[in-house]
Amino acid sequence: MATLDVPRILYAAATILIQEDRRLSVEFGDGEIRIKFPTTRRLAQYLNVPHYYVLPYFSTMEDEHLIRREERVGISTTTAGTSLFFSMLDEGLKASAEELLGNETFDALCSRVAACSGNV
Repeated sequence: MATLDVPRILYAAATILIQEDRRLSVEFGDGEIRIKFPTTRRLAQYLNVPHYYVLPYFSTMEDEHLIRREERVGISTTTAGTSLFFSMLDEGLKASAEELLGNETFDALCSRVAACSGNV
């Protein structure tokens, strides 16, 4: 069984959304950019671990203000989580994200995330 940590879960979420689902749901708010996350059960299945193994990591990510869990809505990143999400895209995921979103949209989204998170 693989070792779990926050970066591994974020990377798994990115892989599921970008390469498997080929769908990225992005929500823009006042100074905020959020990405809808896969369910905890879907992530556990992808990581080949029992569902209850991933739950403590979601609590940690929530405590670190990387995600937000809303009852009956689901899990999404905060702007800080979105920034981390994009920063950890490796060449394979970045290429897949650019293919999915188009280069211009991907670049604009990265710029907007940087501006919202103060990394400009």
